[in-house]
Amino acid sequence: MRASLLLLYCRAGFEGECAREVTALAAEMGVEGFVKARPGSGFAVFQAHQEAMGAELGRHLEFGRLVFARQMVRALPLLAELSEADRAGPIARAARGLGRGFRTLWVEMPDTNEGKSLAALARPLAPHLERALAASGVTLEDGSTGERLHVFFVGGRACYVGVSDPRNGAPWPMGIPRLRMPSSAPSRSTLKLAEALLTFFDERERARRFAPGMTAVDLGAAPGGWTWQLVQRHMIVTAVDNGALDPRLLDSGQVKHRREDGFRFRPREPVDWMVCDMVESPSRIARLAAQWVARGWCRGAIFNLKLPMKKRWEEVLRCRALVDAELGGGGYFLRLKQLYHDREEITALLARR
Repeated sequence: MRASLLLLYCRAGFEGECAREVTALAAEMGVEGFVKARPGSGFAVFQAHQEAMGAELGRHLEFGRLVFARQMVRALPLLAELSEADRAGPIARAARGLGRGFRTLWVEMPDTNEGKSLAALARPLAPHLERALAASGVTLEDGSTGERLHVFFVGGRACYVGVSDPRNGAPWPMGIPRLRMPSSAPSRSTLKLAEALLTFFDERERARRFAPGMTAVDLGAAPGGWTWQLVQRHMIVTAVDNGALDPRLLDSGQVKHRREDGFRFRPREPVDWMVCDMVESPSRIARLAAQWVARGWCRGAIFNLKLPMKKRWEEVLRCRALVDAELGGGGYFLRLKQLYHDREEITALLARR
């Protein structure tokens, strides 16, 4: 049986946006289908009208293009009515239909209150599953180039079994990076920029693009959560905000505080990065970031877009169009992602190619 479904994990409450996005991208690739997405469930399932087309979509759709999906899995139809006496056996047999060997096994569940209750049941099942897989002739080899095997529980007796390519998906179980709040950081917003750097860049790119001595401007910096991340990378930061900054950042010797309006501030000379987590309309922030890149004030920008309660997908499209208009329709790279540490917002990376 083919893994013809596309299983997408997302933040609870954003199933509709996830569904609209994958439907639009599939249509661009010539694949028609429909989405099952129960509000508040924390996941969506795209099913192509033609099974073969669904299987191809899962192989060729770029995970990096998806804004609202935390993880993308090519899945088999739902395994329902699993016996409480033997859940592992049917799951292992389904996995055998997907391949003889996998890089790893991830037993997962939605990031919801219901999912948390499932964790107590599903996670202890992992060693039983590993034994059942071995008995079925399926190997798990950590560090191999193979695909990851996902078992995604949506109920005590129901799960999806699927696979993902490590090169085309999130590198963390459930698509969630487990980051600790640094005790010296001024605010929890620091975790958003920390996750953005992990999501948008690999280790080598982070070291190259955020090297010691590079320069950055943080618009709307106070109290300094994003500035703190840049200081930890030994960058020189101009923190722009009329509000107070954490004194420890000023003590670092790497931060200059400018008490100005972030929308009016202009750097005296170009900087490597502009970052921004101001609470403003997403279209205004998108236009501001595009201006910084288009006018050469920075090489790249990372910024947050606070989405409205309604028509959030339409707002994403609008912001993309604003960036495109400001930058002349090409020659730039824009990536948008709703991070785990985001809430009613998404994070963007914008840079010249």
